[in-house]
Amino acid sequence: MAEPVRKRRRVYAEPGHAHYLTFSCRHRLPLLTKDRTRRWFIAAVETARHRHRFDLYAYVVMPEHAHLLVRARTPSYDLSRFLYDVKRPVSWKAKTWLQESGREEWLRRLTSTRGMRRVFHFWQPGGGYDRNVRRVVDFLGITDYIHANPVRRGLVEKPTDWVWSSARFWSGEDTVLMTMDPFPE
Repeated sequence: MAEPVRKRRRVYAEPGHAHYLTFSCRHRLPLLTKDRTRRWFIAAVETARHRHRFDLYAYVVMPEHAHLLVRARTPSYDLSRFLYDVKRPVSWKAKTWLQESGREEWLRRLTSTRGMRRVFHFWQPGGGYDRNVRRVVDFLGITDYIHANPVRRGLVEKPTDWVWSSARFWSGEDTVLMTMDPFPE
């Protein structure tokens, strides 16, 4: 069955602005519950941030969505390409894993028809949420909000208990999955 096309995300690529990004898994399904899938996401973020020269200030990987706080190091940048390079490898690896492990039901649930084509969707179509962050003072509030996600959901008692976020980095712990860039001044 064909699906309606979701509204596109508006991107305001203003030099010096950071972007607070949120994007969800298909139908808000908990596709990011396995460590394997979360590692794919972390690897994709690392690759994209270096390829596109983005600073990463905060992140969290939740069971059905993810948040990033990023900023391009160059005045001219393509946020859509950055997001493509974050999302596409995860989607491709998930589809490959489902095919190789014989998970036909999940393949069907995550595939739709567009015209004559069958399209696999790990991520919710439409681009997600993007808020420009202009003031450095807002970075701390957004970072705290991002880190509090697992606590609000009852997954952990305190943000540093959740391995899949930057909370441990900012608290000075050694066991971190990604190193964050320093906040701008």
